[in-house]
Amino acid sequence: MESMIKDKLTDYIDKNDLLTKHQHGFMQQRSCLTNLLEALECWTEALDSGYGVDVLFLDYRKAFDSVPHMKLLEKLEQLGIRNNLLRWIGKFLTARTLRVGVRGTLSYWIDILSGVPQGSVLGPLLFLLFVNDLPDWIGSNLKMFADDTKLWRTQRTAMDSEILQKDLDSLLEWSIKWQLRLNPSKCKLMHVGNRVGADYFMVDESGYRIKIEEVKTEKDLGVCIRSDLKQSTQCIESARRARSVLGMVRRNFRRLDPEDLLLIYKTYVRPHMEYCVQAWSPYQIKDIQCLERVQRTATKLVPVLRKLPYEERLQRLGLTTLEKRRCRGDLIETFKIMTGKEKVSSQQFFKPSNTGHDCRGHSMKLAVTSCRIDIRKNFFSRRVVQHWNRLPQHVVDAPSVNSFKSQLDRHWQDMGT
Repeated sequence: MESMIKDKLTDYIDKNDLLTKHQHGFMQQRSCLTNLLEALECWTEALDSGYGVDVLFLDYRKAFDSVPHMKLLEKLEQLGIRNNLLRWIGKFLTARTLRVGVRGTLSYWIDILSGVPQGSVLGPLLFLLFVNDLPDWIGSNLKMFADDTKLWRTQRTAMDSEILQKDLDSLLEWSIKWQLRLNPSKCKLMHVGNRVGADYFMVDESGYRIKIEEVKTEKDLGVCIRSDLKQSTQCIESARRARSVLGMVRRNFRRLDPEDLLLIYKTYVRPHMEYCVQAWSPYQIKDIQCLERVQRTATKLVPVLRKLPYEERLQRLGLTTLEKRRCRGDLIETFKIMTGKEKVSSQQFFKPSNTGHDCRGHSMKLAVTSCRIDIRKNFFSRRVVQHWNRLPQHVVDAPSVNSFKSQLDRHWQDMGT
């Protein structure tokens, strides 16, 4: 029943374009990757122009458990969800109870007055609708992934920090009005661009004015973001997690054949080094080697391949270098953006080439733009352009993502790359 209600709600929301473009959580054709790409595109562009960016990473106190039922129903009615459907959702949310058990002793049952049921089909969608109007209260940039929110503003003049503080105050006003409280002690401030910026303050529930803690590194949607936007910390962390899995494999498997290794490596090891990698792909040699060494170690776990050169081990296992896989991932993501398979605007990442279609390229060629700093030169929207422009027409004309992958692999094989 929940699935049927969710499908009808989703159709209504999509038809009327009700969900904000700043939301990336629990949405088709959007993800953690699209959230990070849009944010980092803005930040690297600001740094390349010589400006800094003040970023506020905001944390809600038990967000999914704190949504007031009556206020949620009020917002649903404002969005045009009325009559029997609204009453059904009201019954779905209310009349729930809970009790706590400690060492075999149970408390009395109490009524649940807030929160969307976690683990339910409808819960995430109802939460998205509850926070949907949040961007309307501020004028600075905002990106959300369900309750994970980051607010930022490029610091061009002294007034920009004041505007960002006013937006933060407006966001606090929204949280008080709709009873979804922020947790000041877990909110963080980052001055992106190696600059000393202004301080920002929040008011807690007791009315005290609290200074937001400044950090140099913050984990955003599973990716370590540094104030200089370099990828070394994320590379080290990804390699560490992958190595820990390899260590467990080495301890528990006395002997591995190539098929077993490939299954374990592709399922449990490599994903750690490729999670949202389009947003943080390394370009410095030390960072590239940091990740590649993990794959070198993994290929040595097969006894019959241990003494062979790394390139031959890859060939025997049917693998490629991680660097080549990252390039492939960039092209796949570009194809999704250019063909509308990701629900993001291609114009914020790419500019079409003015040269038009010729025999040396294809009809979707992108313009090559100049950049001042290495961080910008090696970010996704810039590093992928030349690789994309080299593709033949039949590859970019692929009707689906899987077809594009097959055509790309076949093209590279024909080219001997």
